[in-house]
Amino acid sequence: MTKRLCVVGLGYVGLPLALLARSKGWDVIGFDVDEEKVKKITAGLPPFEDEYVTSELSKAPLAASIDAAVVANVDVVVVAVPTPVTQDHMPDLEPLVSSLESILPHLQNNQLLSIESTINPGVMEEAVMPILNKRPELSVHVVHCPERVNPGDAKWSVRNIPRVIGGITAEATKIGKEFYESILDASIKEMGSVTEAEAVKILENTFRDINIAFVNEMAKSFDKLGIDVKNVIEGAATKPFAFMPHYPGNGVGGHCISVDPYYMIERGRQAGFDHKFLQLARDINNSMPEYAVSLIDRGVAATGLTAKPLEIAFLGLSYKKDIDDIRESPALEMRELLEKRSDVHVRVFDPHVPRLSTVASLEEALTGAHVVILATNHINLVEHLTPETLQKYSIAFIIDGKNALDADAIASAGVLYLGIGRTREAA
Repeated sequence: MTKRLCVVGLGYVGLPLALLARSKGWDVIGFDVDEEKVKKITAGLPPFEDEYVTSELSKAPLAASIDAAVVANVDVVVVAVPTPVTQDHMPDLEPLVSSLESILPHLQNNQLLSIESTINPGVMEEAVMPILNKRPELSVHVVHCPERVNPGDAKWSVRNIPRVIGGITAEATKIGKEFYESILDASIKEMGSVTEAEAVKILENTFRDINIAFVNEMAKSFDKLGIDVKNVIEGAATKPFAFMPHYPGNGVGGHCISVDPYYMIERGRQAGFDHKFLQLARDINNSMPEYAVSLIDRGVAATGLTAKPLEIAFLGLSYKKDIDDIRESPALEMRELLEKRSDVHVRVFDPHVPRLSTVASLEEALTGAHVVILATNHINLVEHLTPETLQKYSIAFIIDGKNALDADAIASAGVLYLGIGRTREAA
């Protein structure tokens, strides 16, 4: 008998999972409150940029609905809605709560309910279960299996990234593990409790945030000392143990690393603990967009540019290369900082985010520009920002927010290179 699955939330996490389950023989339907997204998916069109999603939908559209009642006819319900933070960095569980409230009347006994949304320790027992308990006659198997995706990664995908799972009961954990084993080509580790499962995702993302903050601070320090931080990191990475390279940049974006630490900070505060280390890391990483923009003044001083306004080609808006996801993107903050300056004029171009670009091509962005700011290291931008191109358009200096370009070659071509923790004077 074909097993039936409903995925609640057809975004960057839910939609690839739904398509993967379908490819493994599950009868899948999606539920999302975004009517336009549902229309695209049911027409076989990807609602966002993703090679796997595009390929799978081109083979056959996915059944999807804006009616929460579709969860009544399935064996498994996976909730994969976003868990953002508010403007003041407080956890915002509204998308999760509202999705659970909408499906609650339609849930059936003995269904497996898996929450994949990233949440801090305690949310399952203190927020999810009270909603489900509004129907005391309902008996569902509830688990938390925190999502793990890495958009744009050709090696690690929703199919093969190992997962962890923890249930409200031991039986739920067992049933949940069997479900994920049926769709993933990866191991699933059973945690001792649902709270441990919640803590895993928080730990792994705060680990990355802290290490990125560390190298960002070192980049600022090394810049003062005239030391190339990228070369130093690559040197340290030759040590075969006890070092894991992380790289500096113009900020941390995306829906995980830039968000999850705030969930743990607030949870700790509620428990009477002050996460000073996590907050410091957030403060450092949040300072990087402003730091990158401040390099303009150094470049102007070094090159003697007197143009008013300074024409800037601002390249990249998404938080990560080769995707169109702009959630929490530091490039957006950089753009806002530039727009507040009266001495610059900005032309924005991102080939993956044309709806927010102000020009239609890289050529248009570069024509007449004095300065280039690379805010996102899309491959097709990096490949075209050669020393010859910068010379052709008479670029005085370039700010490389991702340290993605050939600094030595650019400087040899007579263009000042300013990276994050690395500088090359024009030859």
